[in-house]
Amino acid sequence: MTTPLSPSCPVPHGSPIGTDGERAPLYTPEFAADPHRAYREMRRKYGSLVPVELAPGIPATLVVGYRAAVRILHDPERFPRDPRTWQRDVPPDCPVLPMMDWRPTLLHSNGAVHARYREAVNAAIEGVDLHALHTTVAEIAVPLINAFCRTGSADLIAQYALPLAFTAINAVLGCPPDIGGRTALGLAAMLDTVNAAKGNELVHEALTELIALKKDEPGDDITTRLLQHPVGFDDQEVLEHVMLLYGAGIEPAQNLIANTLLLMLTDDRVADNMLGGSLSTRDALDEVLFTDPPLANYCITYPRQPILIDEIWLPAHQPVLISMAACNNDPEIDGEHTGNRSHLAWSAGPHACTAKSMAYLIAQDAIDQLLDAIPELRLATPAAELTWRPGPFHRALTALPVTFPKTPAWSV
Repeated sequence: MTTPLSPSCPVPHGSPIGTDGERAPLYTPEFAADPHRAYREMRRKYGSLVPVELAPGIPATLVVGYRAAVRILHDPERFPRDPRTWQRDVPPDCPVLPMMDWRPTLLHSNGAVHARYREAVNAAIEGVDLHALHTTVAEIAVPLINAFCRTGSADLIAQYALPLAFTAINAVLGCPPDIGGRTALGLAAMLDTVNAAKGNELVHEALTELIALKKDEPGDDITTRLLQHPVGFDDQEVLEHVMLLYGAGIEPAQNLIANTLLLMLTDDRVADNMLGGSLSTRDALDEVLFTDPPLANYCITYPRQPILIDEIWLPAHQPVLISMAACNNDPEIDGEHTGNRSHLAWSAGPHACTAKSMAYLIAQDAIDQLLDAIPELRLATPAAELTWRPGPFHRALTALPVTFPKTPAWSV
């Protein structure tokens, strides 16, 4: 039962404030190297709600229980997305602030405001021709593959997943490569929480140029449709929603592609089932969305008042993050993943991802094009020696080096 906190009620572990107990840091290289071990230890020690630090001195609660997460994601009235009360006490140089501060977007709103934003964003995304996007991804993939197929080796992140995701999102947003490049650099800094404030500034400068360009030269793209939608977005609302779509379309997309390729290259069960035809690329993507989702910890809410969840009091106006990675692998619900899309990688409830079909298409087509062209990929280094980028929010390899027999140029 969810009830308000009474003055006499103690605050047990799980609350990020009101206790001087230990908090698990989510920003260290050690956490990035093996987060699943950390999630298991958190669950053993604390249960479904874990006191964590997102950066030094920045406390939060991490939800690692699937049922608690679903309850929170479907209750925007008690768990709104607006961080403004919280961020009043956060230092302006806090490295995670650019990823968490309030913006006029559907991500940080509820009720009528959220409905207005979602109407425009849904319409802008639904205007994307998925059949044309399929062709676009192939046109992007082929020259990328041909740039390394005759060398016998490649880094599939730097040379394939990143430029493919970058170029694909530029295409649907109608963004020139130079503006998109600055946006991508800024967003990477924000996710890595390194020079995050500078990254935020870089993104805003680039997207201001994009909006001015689309006012002068409108096109058949998401940015133009946001500018022209009848709900009447102002320039700041357009900028923030384009930034949100970039944030979802580059880093998570490249990491979904890379993490899925890593699974295919290291899991004999997956490889054998794909070769035997019983497992599709879409199934492999969903396996990764269960086990190693590219956005591992996010969907941040800020309770309106102290709330009791799983016998833990959550304080008002303090961040509560959903660990999609941990919740998907909660032993209480863990089971067969093939054909099962009940994972939380796309969030759930009224804030569930609006661009899921587009994201699936880009990732699936990217992987299919690569494996059709170069079916004999092998890791160039043992999987245990691969490194992961630190940061509390994402699950991101630094590189994915592979080798393969030198292959002639590919064509669609």
